[in-house]
Amino acid sequence: MNLQKAQNISLRVLILVFLSHMPGFLMAQNFNLNTENLFDIIHIHAYFVAAMLIGIFILIFGFLLQIYHGREVNVKNKTQNLRLSLIMQTGRLRLWTYDTNDRHYRFIGEDGNYSEEYNPVDFSWFFNRDDFEKMRSAIFSICENKQTTATVLLRSNPEDTHVHYYEIHLSISRKDSKGRITQLLGVQHDITEEHDKEEKTKEVLMRYHTVFNSSLIDMLYYDKDGVLTDINEKACSSFGISSRQKLLDGKYKIEENPLFNDIDFRNADNIHNAAIIDFSKFQEDNQYRINSFTIQGKMYYEATINTIRDKNGNREGIYIAGRNVTEMVESFKQQQQGAIQLKEATRHIQEYIDNINYALRVSNVRLVNYYPESFTLDISDSVGNSQLRLSQLRCIRLAMPQYRRIASSILNRMDHHSPRDIEQIIETEIRDQKKRQISLMFNLVPIIDKEGQVERYFGMFRNMTDLIETERRLALETQKAQEGELLKQSFLTNMSYEIRTPLNTILGFAELFESEHNEADETVFVEEIKRNTNTLLQLINDILFLSKLDADMVEFKHEDFDFAEVFSSFCQIGWSRINPNITVHTENPYNHLVINGDIEHLGKAIQMLCAISASYTKEGTVRAKYEYRRDELVIIIEDTGVGFDAETVNNAFKRFGRDKDEQLCGSGLDLPIIQALIQKMGGSIELQSEKHKGTTAWIFLPCKAKVIDKKRDFIA
Repeated sequence: MNLQKAQNISLRVLILVFLSHMPGFLMAQNFNLNTENLFDIIHIHAYFVAAMLIGIFILIFGFLLQIYHGREVNVKNKTQNLRLSLIMQTGRLRLWTYDTNDRHYRFIGEDGNYSEEYNPVDFSWFFNRDDFEKMRSAIFSICENKQTTATVLLRSNPEDTHVHYYEIHLSISRKDSKGRITQLLGVQHDITEEHDKEEKTKEVLMRYHTVFNSSLIDMLYYDKDGVLTDINEKACSSFGISSRQKLLDGKYKIEENPLFNDIDFRNADNIHNAAIIDFSKFQEDNQYRINSFTIQGKMYYEATINTIRDKNGNREGIYIAGRNVTEMVESFKQQQQGAIQLKEATRHIQEYIDNINYALRVSNVRLVNYYPESFTLDISDSVGNSQLRLSQLRCIRLAMPQYRRIASSILNRMDHHSPRDIEQIIETEIRDQKKRQISLMFNLVPIIDKEGQVERYFGMFRNMTDLIETERRLALETQKAQEGELLKQSFLTNMSYEIRTPLNTILGFAELFESEHNEADETVFVEEIKRNTNTLLQLINDILFLSKLDADMVEFKHEDFDFAEVFSSFCQIGWSRINPNITVHTENPYNHLVINGDIEHLGKAIQMLCAISASYTKEGTVRAKYEYRRDELVIIIEDTGVGFDAETVNNAFKRFGRDKDEQLCGSGLDLPIIQALIQKMGGSIELQSEKHKGTTAWIFLPCKAKVIDKKRDFIA
């Protein structure tokens, strides 16, 4: 622009000089002058030419000078525009103006010129509607001279993929001659990154405080100078601190806590500390300011101490996680003392039982327990050792035909919880070597529970055939008892081995954490520990449950329930972890089948049997079905799995029974548990299997059906 002005001015000056000399030149040419005048005209013309040349030189010099100044100005403008561009890019800034006359918004580009123009409606689309209204209020406030500047925080349009946050600073840019504001300048700063960092910081702090304060163990944090900075409510409760804030305001140092005064905190990296402190001894010691601790007496405390360090290894703080184990220690001491007393009492009881057992063996008497709730008769030759369990039907069938009505009447009286004693001689179908039926004399008395109800009937029976047969049978029973003892010893040996295997694995992987290892392997260590822990827990639960079954501590409750409604659910629970590639079939031929039995333990047996079937089936089909006929419920579970040979089938129901490859049948205890449950309910279970072709299991359970509604269109 300046260069163009210079050129125009130079041209105008040249034209004026030329026009000012033009009249004399024309007069000299239009009139015939004399030679003297002609000589003056020539001089004048020479002066004119000289003046013209001087003027042209001046114009050229001015023109060149203007070009030089124009280039210098352009360089300065480019430098300033470049600086402005760098500042705007680096600071994520955008500049725009607001014209109070037409109320338009104009963005200023990096070259200092206006790049984009928007009316208020279009400009509002860039921002959140509510935030834009706040900015408009700030603009109107400045235009009304209520304030000179304003800073507003705005969010971008919610429809954007990622919401941005802007900090806009408003100031006065221009006024007219009357002092009225005509233009505002807006400096728009994108602070999205700073806002996201702040939100993440808040989230991390919130998580820290949540974990710290909700922890179930004591948490204490000391800063780099060893001053207590934070403590959670659990720790306050452990140390008997009534005012957490008062404790923090006291600026307690870590050395002032007698639990940690012997620790070198310069190298306190993952230190496990155990201490026994009697707080009553420190109340008068000025070295420890424990007046905030209301706890009294002796405390057993264990803690883990970790130092937090920066990248350079400098200490930034100390975390202490601990717990008060005083109650645990005292409880352990009481348990030890109680265990000693229990051991002594057990010894006396065992001596008493041994005496009773000896008397039973000498007198050839058998103990009898009848349970009305489960309709079963237990016969034992010693205290606490169940020798034989009979169902009602089996008891009646063992009696001679002429005694079956008497046996049925006695069982019926006991089922109705008769309070009278039972005394009766029953001649059985069992014959001796002389082809004589053995006669047994039963003496039973009712056992009353705390509620005054008959719980069971306890008594004894004696073989009245002859003394010789009694002695023979006593020898036979003694041999059976020895075999049972051998079986028990074998069971204990196998149980110890099976428990030791996962336990050694757990200890082995736990020790790997203390040795040098790759952190990436810790996940494998944890998974193995968890898997073997679950195995150990399942094994222990099975042992405990089987022990309860052996000790008749499992209560069987008979009630009416619709087996047709629950059969499929029992099977599906057992197949919950089945391979998805296996086809599952459940056949339910009844709409309703209401029977009387123990739904809980029957369901448990079906679930466990289905789970075993699924575990031995890698591909193919598993099928479950049932049928009710002749007062007996028959449940069939079959699969196309790996199957077993004949020898393995014979050992399947033995505790920790194994196949030819020394592999456990199931878990070692699940099949014996299933058999025990079914037998407790008066039923039986059978297995049929063929190697590589599958296995079929039958459950036979005597029961009475009260409602039978079979599906007419069912095809088995």
